[in-house]
Amino acid sequence: MGYSFPTLHTERFTLRRIGPADKPRVFEGLSHPEVIRYYGVSYQTLEDTQAQLDWYDYLLESQLGIWWGICYADDPDRLIGACGFSEWHRAHNRAEIGYWLLPDHWGQGIMAECLKAIIRYAFSDMHMHRIVAVVESPNHHSALLAQKSGFRYEGTHRQCELKNGAYIDLDFYALLRGEFAS
Repeated sequence: MGYSFPTLHTERFTLRRIGPADKPRVFEGLSHPEVIRYYGVSYQTLEDTQAQLDWYDYLLESQLGIWWGICYADDPDRLIGACGFSEWHRAHNRAEIGYWLLPDHWGQGIMAECLKAIIRYAFSDMHMHRIVAVVESPNHHSALLAQKSGFRYEGTHRQCELKNGAYIDLDFYALLRGEFAS
């Protein structure tokens, strides 16, 4: 793919392509009970985590999305989380945003800082018009993050997804290009 992955920088972080060397940290995150509590996937073994790395590559290669690994600027090889877009509908200039962060880094404004960078990139370089955040209803921290990032609550889809044998509600938030204050 004749494409240079867009590495992004914030004041404190480098957002870069996720690669094979990141598998142990992706496994650490996506097997951690607190991280996966409201996340759509989880892995039981390091080997199983390869499916997530394959998914990141698939999104990029098929142009259906893009995910960045989050690293401190002074330690760009040590992944602490990830954020990005999937469900990219190019004909409609919209996508869904997602994110996860290792618990040791929660409560420090990391994800808010990183989301601002990828949202700016989405509106300017990917030519998106609308970004959606889908949040499990009990996930108040994620809902607050979406709201602080400028997303507006649009409604709840009641019992619309089956997770661990139970139907769950999903809250939908959206941000339009004209509402984003970069």
